[in-house]
Amino acid sequence: MFDARLRPYIDPPLNWLGLALARAGVTANGVTLAGLVPGLAAAAAIANGQYLAGLALILLNRLLDGLDGAVARARGPSDFGGYLDIVADFLFYAAIPVGFGLAAAANTLPALLLVAAFTLTGISFLAFAVLAAKRGVETSAHGRKSFFYSTGLAEGTETIACFIAMCLWPQHFAVIAYIYAGLCILTVIQRTAMARQQFGVQP
Repeated sequence: MFDARLRPYIDPPLNWLGLALARAGVTANGVTLAGLVPGLAAAAAIANGQYLAGLALILLNRLLDGLDGAVARARGPSDFGGYLDIVADFLFYAAIPVGFGLAAAANTLPALLLVAAFTLTGISFLAFAVLAAKRGVETSAHGRKSFFYSTGLAEGTETIACFIAMCLWPQHFAVIAYIYAGLCILTVIQRTAMARQQFGVQP
């Protein structure tokens, strides 16, 4: 919901740093893979009850996630880079709830429901992108991307805000997870309505 609105503020400093990294020989795929390390380490830290360490690692992961796109824009994007980026994103999104689910038995059910909601959101996102590519539909609302990024109530910004809240108030994980899972389901419904409007009539 807020991703596109934040791009004008986030992109300029990221693009500057991404250009510097590109000139130093760093590749976008290298940054993507490097970002997975703190992302998965965050899940491990959370599973062991180290929530503030997990929060710091989540923020580092998101910084690197933004930088891989900036490096790609500087060096030239690739289809495989776009694929690797989205796979890494969803691996990270699934790993954090799993970490909370392992941290306490009471978290198991809400963590499972949140991962399921993330899965449905991801499926709707990628299915929309496939159909958009088939129809030649493009958008620049989320910046220059390898494929169509459809807008929804639950996007990257909202997900990270949710993870931050979980790390700061882990005792309220279940409530936050249920609320955000509901927001993800609303996003799937919203995106389905958008798909019906956009793709319901044969070209």
